[in-house]
Amino acid sequence: MTPDDLTDFFVASAGVAGALIGLLFVAITVSEARFADTNTSAPLHRVRARAALTSFVNALTISLFALIPGQKLAPAAIAVACAGLAFVLATLISLGRLHILISRRVHEAVFLVGLAVVFGFQLSDGLRLNHRPQDADRVSSLAILVVVCFLIGVYRAWDLVGGPTFGLRQEVTGLLHKEN
Repeated sequence: MTPDDLTDFFVASAGVAGALIGLLFVAITVSEARFADTNTSAPLHRVRARAALTSFVNALTISLFALIPGQKLAPAAIAVACAGLAFVLATLISLGRLHILISRRVHEAVFLVGLAVVFGFQLSDGLRLNHRPQDADRVSSLAILVVVCFLIGVYRAWDLVGGPTFGLRQEVTGLLHKEN
């Protein structure tokens, strides 16, 4: 059962998730040529798109099921966590089969493992909530994981559209080389 103080959060997050999914579809449509390339970047674009979509759909599903009266949040959390874990496993296998993990794209694997950790926490919270449906702390934890899924999805979407990145190491190195 969703605590009253989280109802507005889940209403808002369901709306945000719907909007972000729509924007993701627009971004994918606009950059369709990048998905058709035969080079090694096409599978990475597909992985980034799917990771963003998986994160947003996860947040949408949790948010919508949290708004349905009754004890439906725990099974929904368990189901989408398992689907997310299956996505991560399939993606790691696919990237390994394509020898992309061995290349310079190791950070893609690290990111996917991080996503698996989020889904693992979600699965754990869903299982605990299934045993104790009135546990408001588990619902709050799931709400926090919804926020994390939004952040992951936005990050992956940013990578997907080729948004600029600024890393501390990259900027410090650039600054040091400029001064020499």
